[in-house]
Amino acid sequence: MITTKRLISSFILCVSILAFSSTAWSQQGTSVYEGDWPSWAADSSGNRYSPLDQINAENVGDLEIAWTFSTAGFGPSTDFVNPSTPLEVGGVLYANVGSTRNVVALDATSGQVLWMFRYQEGARFDEAPRKGAGRGVAFYSNGEKSRVLDVSPGYQLVSLDAATGIPDPNFGNNGIVDLYVGVRNGDDPRYPYPDIGISAPPFIMNDVIVVGAAHRTGGRPRSKFNTKGDIRGFDVHTGELLWTFHTIPARGEVGFESWLTGNDITGNSGVWAAISGDPELGHVYLSVEDPTGDYYGGDRHGDNLFSSGIVAVDIKTGERQWHNQFIHHDIWDWDVPSPAIIADLPNGRKIVMSVTKQAWVYTFDRLTGEPIWPIVERPVPQGDVPGEWYSPTQPFPTRPAPFDRQGFTEADLIDWTPEIRALALEAIAGFRLSPSIYTPPSLAEDPDGTTGLLSLPSSTGGSNWESSAMDPETGILYVPSRTQLQVLALGKNPESDIDLSQGFGVRVPRIEGLEIVKPPYGRVTAIDMNSGDHLWWIPNADTPERITNHPLLEGVDLPRTGIPTRAGILLTKTLLFVAEGTGAAGASPIFRAVNKQTGDIIAEIDLPENQTGHPFTYEHDGKQYVAMFVGGGGSAAELVAYALP
Repeated sequence: MITTKRLISSFILCVSILAFSSTAWSQQGTSVYEGDWPSWAADSSGNRYSPLDQINAENVGDLEIAWTFSTAGFGPSTDFVNPSTPLEVGGVLYANVGSTRNVVALDATSGQVLWMFRYQEGARFDEAPRKGAGRGVAFYSNGEKSRVLDVSPGYQLVSLDAATGIPDPNFGNNGIVDLYVGVRNGDDPRYPYPDIGISAPPFIMNDVIVVGAAHRTGGRPRSKFNTKGDIRGFDVHTGELLWTFHTIPARGEVGFESWLTGNDITGNSGVWAAISGDPELGHVYLSVEDPTGDYYGGDRHGDNLFSSGIVAVDIKTGERQWHNQFIHHDIWDWDVPSPAIIADLPNGRKIVMSVTKQAWVYTFDRLTGEPIWPIVERPVPQGDVPGEWYSPTQPFPTRPAPFDRQGFTEADLIDWTPEIRALALEAIAGFRLSPSIYTPPSLAEDPDGTTGLLSLPSSTGGSNWESSAMDPETGILYVPSRTQLQVLALGKNPESDIDLSQGFGVRVPRIEGLEIVKPPYGRVTAIDMNSGDHLWWIPNADTPERITNHPLLEGVDLPRTGIPTRAGILLTKTLLFVAEGTGAAGASPIFRAVNKQTGDIIAEIDLPENQTGHPFTYEHDGKQYVAMFVGGGGSAAELVAYALP
């Protein structure tokens, strides 16, 4: 059962519905150029850019907390780390909060709760593979009505009146569409609910809602007969299903021939990243993940289209316009993690970019799908895992250069002192190394005595869901990434019918707590997409005290190392904002303002806790705010908004 709480404040009843603007092609009814933040990544292009400049290099150091909103009490358990990015439209914020990801509307100048919609999904929530689903909501307005769209942890699409939070009675079944209905491989009698959910907001463009698909994480799927991650389009007014795109092609469809085996049983290949699109072309760009198995493809021989690549589909029909596969037969879990970024460059090119876990930016003409710079097929190492199938070649982009480290050999070991170098060599004994980025995974108990492959980047990137930011005025792309080793070690999971799965007690080697790979461990890279040239890069953080005070490093002059997190970034007309994120030892609650042209740090702003949700910005009543969710410190996550005094 799903219930809604009526208005806490009558203020929301007075919020005017924004007039539809020709600049708001994706139909949020407004845009960042009106001072709003109406979409997860700012707008349908996915560029995380706002032209606001009230906060600039001269005054950014004066920012202070304007208001905070705590998520305490908004769910049956405490929400410590909220990865949601709120939207802001006309002075109202819309966000997911609480452990069950309720939807709230807040006054954007005070954080006051205006209304709340509460999910009560019972066993459906308990069995959900992505309980922390969503990372935000979507907004729609056509000048006559405004709606907030959300997908629940239990995979239900909900349409709420933006003024009241009450479900739209004309949408689906009293405001709800059951997304379990119609999924393929969703009827496994061993499990009450299909293994499918979502980890990004729905995407709205040209009166169509596009809903992605996400599955259980961790590289240990419960079955090789997993749910297929088909992508669907729904009418924004009625919730009617308009089309379904098969990311794993059915017999007779383009791409079916690339599945030598396993097309009938294999699942996943959803789009768990956020989605972007070009409303003028009517193209939606799908960032497709890898198929079931993640690190083992013995049940799915062949290249496996359309997995681990980009697919452009028509927003009205779901028909494929073009595609490009980045990894043939992905066995590294390097699925495409973030929305494609759309840009009209100053040099006249109309491009779409995929920023990937492998640390490449794949760049295409967004109408035709032709690569802007050549992508060449090169031979790659072959593996020896029983039953596996290996692609003899993989596609390598020629520009831009990788923005983070690829592959791992002895040359990548830390060598600050001879003692540390010797300890690092000792630590990697018994592991296979990866001189090529596409060195395949190996067995945890291999006959040759090795216990797995040391792989870089890890399956969480490189780049990941945090995405990148694109400056439409200059054509410069800003990419946060991290350098962190992973052990790829396959073994039998007795709880699954799949032959081999990843991760059975083999840990990444370290030296008394030190990473064995050379720093930086996290960085932000500026890339000129007009030329494909790298302009600069900076570490994403200072050197943590656990490194500077380490007994093995006494007297050693260390560089600024950064930390192995992917920074949450925000781009404005004058500044690049960089937060340190969470998930790594040494991450600090610091929010930095950076010079976009040089990478120089202009100001450092203290946060109450570490950044967990993306930073975003908006302007209302003449004041610009920069806000984000923070948390992870043992207390409920909170939304914190900064402004000038």
